[in-house]
Amino acid sequence: MAKVKLAAPWTTLYREFQVFFKNDPGVKVAFDDNGPELKLYVEDPEKAEALTQLLETTRTFGNVTMKITVVPANGAQSLMVTDDISLLKIALKGNNAVSQIVDVQGGFFGNPLCYVAFKREVVQFFNDNLSDLHGLTSTLYESIANDIFTNHNGICFCTDTLAGFGMPLGEWP
Repeated sequence: MAKVKLAAPWTTLYREFQVFFKNDPGVKVAFDDNGPELKLYVEDPEKAEALTQLLETTRTFGNVTMKITVVPANGAQSLMVTDDISLLKIALKGNNAVSQIVDVQGGFFGNPLCYVAFKREVVQFFNDNLSDLHGLTSTLYESIANDIFTNHNGICFCTDTLAGFGMPLGEWP
């Protein structure tokens, strides 16, 4: 009898990073399953530093810990901003999956609030998904962003609407 082999959770996370950053020409994602280690090669030093501050350095899956490393092209860059919203704007600059970024003045109970809206499209990647005819996982960029950026204070990831489709009474946000 053949043994069924499914994608490990760290492989799934790698594939999420890969599909998320495929729309960013300044970021290349590489994976070493022996570590396991995920590396992001980033051309822009500011973007590299922003990603370094936003991303976890490791992710643990049971007894396996995957290392996450951001490799800047031209050395380290110090940034004057430290809040998650400003860092995320720098990290997502140039990523064509992003439709718009909207700051809401006053935020929620006086705290800053930022919406990152991604293009309205289904994202698919191979993942040994037994419930899919082709073994694919189908999702949205907002779901992937929530997996990648685990700590994002004041930031909401969402999917853009159809053109011309607004809120029923037009009062939000």
